[in-house]
Amino acid sequence: MGFVSVLGFAHQLISQRVQAGETVVDATLGNGVDALFLAKLVGSRGSVYGFDIQQQALDQTKMRLEKELPDVSSCVSMSLCSHALMETVVPQDRHGKVAAVTFNLGYLPGADPSTITKQESTIPALEAALRLLRKGGIVTIVLYSGHDGGSEEASAVESWAQQLPLAAFQVLSYQFKNTSTHAPYLLALEKR
Repeated sequence: MGFVSVLGFAHQLISQRVQAGETVVDATLGNGVDALFLAKLVGSRGSVYGFDIQQQALDQTKMRLEKELPDVSSCVSMSLCSHALMETVVPQDRHGKVAAVTFNLGYLPGADPSTITKQESTIPALEAALRLLRKGGIVTIVLYSGHDGGSEEASAVESWAQQLPLAAFQVLSYQFKNTSTHAPYLLALEKR
């Protein structure tokens, strides 16, 4: 049977905490896998805010949503900008009420591999995510360290997460230890 994948485990954690009608954020749209998952969870009464710096990611996400979930795709609002700007895009009345924020750090498969997430924007984005989050909400961060710049970003994210006060946040790491040293792994943060 085996253990669930890193992304599958992130989705399990999110699905345990998100209800229909809530607001969620996909901080790195990529190919739209998380946006589709989130849209299914919150349904047509909910809101998904998605971010990416590449138009290709927005286009691929839109195609995926229209193909697999045409009746709910209207609940997804996508922005061509850095995830560090999420607080300026998510409406003020939703601040402190967001149920989940997902991050898949690295690069967009099939696109220019030199366009990557970087700690200079990722750390401010994570801080914004925590401010947007409601009590009991979750942030999932899938880290890919096998590309140029990936190890540095992963190290910065881990250092940042380890500094979070236990009274306010729980931090979980999910990682397969007997695979490549650069295999993706998950950090999950729950707001207390």
